[in-house]
Amino acid sequence: MVDFLNTVDSVLYYPILIVVLAAAGIYFSIRTRFVQIRLFVESIRTLLEKPHEVGGVSSLEALFVSTASRVGTGNIIGVSTAICLGGPGAAFWMWVLAIIGASSAFVESTLAQIYKRRDHRTNECYGGPAYYIENALHNRWLGVVFAVFLILTYAFGFNLLCSYNLQSTFETYSFYNPSVTPWLIGAILAVLVGICLFGGGKRIVKTTGVLVPFMGIFYVLIAYIMLVVHYDMIPSVVVAIMRDAFDFEAIGGGIAGSCLMYGIKRGLYSNEAGVGSAPNAAAAAHVSHPVKQGLAQVLSVYIDTLFLCTATALMCLVSGVPGTAENAGAMYVQQAVSTTFSAAGPVFITVAMVLFAFTTLLGNLYYVHNAIAYINKKKMPGKKAMALIHVLCCLVVLFGAVAPMDACWALADITMGGMALINLPACVILGGVAVKALHDYERQRKQGRNPAFIARHIGLDPAKLDYWKHKERDEKV
Repeated sequence: MVDFLNTVDSVLYYPILIVVLAAAGIYFSIRTRFVQIRLFVESIRTLLEKPHEVGGVSSLEALFVSTASRVGTGNIIGVSTAICLGGPGAAFWMWVLAIIGASSAFVESTLAQIYKRRDHRTNECYGGPAYYIENALHNRWLGVVFAVFLILTYAFGFNLLCSYNLQSTFETYSFYNPSVTPWLIGAILAVLVGICLFGGGKRIVKTTGVLVPFMGIFYVLIAYIMLVVHYDMIPSVVVAIMRDAFDFEAIGGGIAGSCLMYGIKRGLYSNEAGVGSAPNAAAAAHVSHPVKQGLAQVLSVYIDTLFLCTATALMCLVSGVPGTAENAGAMYVQQAVSTTFSAAGPVFITVAMVLFAFTTLLGNLYYVHNAIAYINKKKMPGKKAMALIHVLCCLVVLFGAVAPMDACWALADITMGGMALINLPACVILGGVAVKALHDYERQRKQGRNPAFIARHIGLDPAKLDYWKHKERDEKV
């Protein structure tokens, strides 16, 4: 089974996904005139705005939600695995994917805002790829297929991998027993997730939600302390990254295991640009113009990859610890940190992984709930059905801790790839709408106005847009 998953994984990413991701990112970059670079300062400015409606979700709050879903075990384990198995050049290709892919993140999140809907009972907004596929492409069955892939990705692929990654951080300790410890950690994690899913873990969720941002900042601080301590290694590390990234003879000799492929796989797993997950969070923001949230999601990609993933890559490489197949994953990061912080280093990585993994698991299941509601025509199933789904999710977390590493990574790659192969072509077809919205936004900014979205100004019929139809009516009143 592992060999089969690895085969499918290899074929899916080369040549299919590598071409689709690169083509879509370059296409959107050209059409938007590299909005991800050109309007970088503007994207920061939009985060400072208050929500357009009283009591609504601000751009900054939506950014936190989407970044929380992006930031997780992949920022630590995914990066170290890519370097160990693909080489230091994987870091460079992660950066390339982030910069190019940020344009895809802009387009998908802008589309999610344009085609979002409003729950008139709660005044909350919701949307995402399934909704713009159904509303703009008039293809509900494809929206359902996307939602199914989202469920497979976040309920199974990502949660299996998240659970495995967490238990792997305990391998470095003397008490670790490969026959017992993974089951024990998986069981504890499954019980904690179950408590939260069944409504009894509000305090746990609130506490971790407060701790994780601080842990992320502290994690980066630790990384940059290591850079200062090993400052003499920085030039050679940069040279090693660039040399390996452009060693096309080695890449061509075995592309499936090359730094190029691992950089793309782990970069996509980490920042999810173009996958179609973040638009679900982006649609919840109450903004005066869809482009504001598109710009915010560009920053989310940068924070995840250019900030956190880079921190992991550099602190591993400057440590001087060799990355090999044997220490791929948590062990490599822990060994690297211990060169500066001794025994406290591995403990810190374990604590960070516990917090990142737990919030990632809960964030993943938030997306799953949204997808289930979409498939069930905007309604959640009954209590018994949801209880069964929650039990199944907990079992996935339990068995993820004892599953083979290769199987976990391959399954996550395959299901995530399926999402991207549906979402990106849909974004290409609808990309003109996002580009027109961008032009409208920039025109209003040049006039010194706070951009407000009027569907008719970009050639859309407001009667066919749920949220903005009501907004235009409200503005007239």
